[in-house]
Amino acid sequence: MKKIVIIIAIFVLALFTTNAQDAREIAIKSGNAINPESMEMSATLNIHDGRGNIRTRQIANATKRFGETVKTLIRFVAPPDVSGTTMLIHDYENRGDDMWIYLPAMRNTRRIVSSERGRSFMGTEFSNADMTKPNHDDFHYKLLGSETINGKECWKIEAESKNAEVEQENGFAKRIAYIDKQDFLSYKVEYYDKADKMFKVMTVSDYREIAPGLFFAFYMEMENLNNGRRSEIIIEQFQLGSKLNERDFSVASLGE
Repeated sequence: MKKIVIIIAIFVLALFTTNAQDAREIAIKSGNAINPESMEMSATLNIHDGRGNIRTRQIANATKRFGETVKTLIRFVAPPDVSGTTMLIHDYENRGDDMWIYLPAMRNTRRIVSSERGRSFMGTEFSNADMTKPNHDDFHYKLLGSETINGKECWKIEAESKNAEVEQENGFAKRIAYIDKQDFLSYKVEYYDKADKMFKVMTVSDYREIAPGLFFAFYMEMENLNNGRRSEIIIEQFQLGSKLNERDFSVASLGE
């Protein structure tokens, strides 16, 4: 009898471990499927409030890998009241990333500390953390099953923050991503607070293949279920590769 109990326990443990590992691998493959390490683009950012009013921003983005670090510049180019505002991100392989913001009105560059990563990105429903890749080691992964989204059969992958610090840094306790089984593209992500209440939903569409096996989403929308606000990013121009040099992605170059 003891042998049967032990065998069942081992089977359950192995099943749980395989489930978690598979979920993590799916999440990693999903990130890799949309991860150009050198590109430039321009986009429109629309911010909708709960009353139907819209504020529009124009942004330019450049990303390039230097060694083991992927560096990103996000610069606001219009309207005049935000023009020149720039976010710089250094995304490292084996440690937490660094983020800075340059504010032209104050002629000042300051570091975005970890406690600010989960806060709003420039008044939108996206967070500062949404502007960079997640650290997969910060989450426990679980495969919740399957669901059809926009006619595509998707895995439901839960990523739960490992501790309160990770929760604060990312702005959510857990998220559930709906990832296409065919090509690992994510079409919807739900965000939950520590009371297990869903408070934001991101929808992603208009994927285009920019290189063999590599895709990029030309439309993203984040909706806040608590206040009725939503923000959308519409990619208008995209270029694979960047001619910028490493100094262009340095703190010293911000504001030049």
